[in-house]
Amino acid sequence: MPPLLNPRTTLFFLCDIQTRFSKAIHAYDQVIVTANKLVKLAKLFNCEVVATTQNARALGPIDPQIDTESLGPLYLGPFDKSRFSMVTPEVKSLLDTRPHVTSVVIFGIESHVCVLQTALSLLELSSTRGKSLIPYLPLDGISSCNSFEVGIAMARMRQAGAVVTSSESLAFELMGDASFPNFKEFSQFVKEQKERTKTAGDILVLGRQATTPSTQSEIAGGVY
Repeated sequence: MPPLLNPRTTLFFLCDIQTRFSKAIHAYDQVIVTANKLVKLAKLFNCEVVATTQNARALGPIDPQIDTESLGPLYLGPFDKSRFSMVTPEVKSLLDTRPHVTSVVIFGIESHVCVLQTALSLLELSSTRGKSLIPYLPLDGISSCNSFEVGIAMARMRQAGAVVTSSESLAFELMGDASFPNFKEFSQFVKEQKERTKTAGDILVLGRQATTPSTQSEIAGGVY
């Protein structure tokens, strides 16, 4: 059974949220909303954030709407890649120097490609490093060009041993106890995010206001 999230043993992985994808990804603006929430959460709990880009020369940088600068030294990356998994040789080396890490929160795009292959790579790495490396997947922070892909990818990752959750659930899991000194700051953070969290969940998880993505041909040349 996967352990409860602990800030001291958790990394965040920001997966390929790049400007070029903005017109192709289902509910991209809500992915940005949750990404910023998770960046703030990582900073609140002093967790490092690893970021990657997919072929940045063609697809651009991490979307500047995501406030990675606020992380300071907690921000690791971006690491550019051609493979779909975020676990590149550089990222694997980074994990090797952090043997205390047992949980990785993955958010970004696309659910059935880079997010999926990252989660599976981490689970495979668990077997070689002799210690669990469990992916945690906040469903309100992950999307794809076609929204139907998300549920299929989540079922595959859950079956493999990943934990499917939400940004708010994992936030409270990291907090753990209302008696901790930083709970007041955490509580204020949750209140500030309340409406944005609800909207992102309604759109990305419940699909109440599904947007129509552009055709994949817009980005196919750069990605595949």
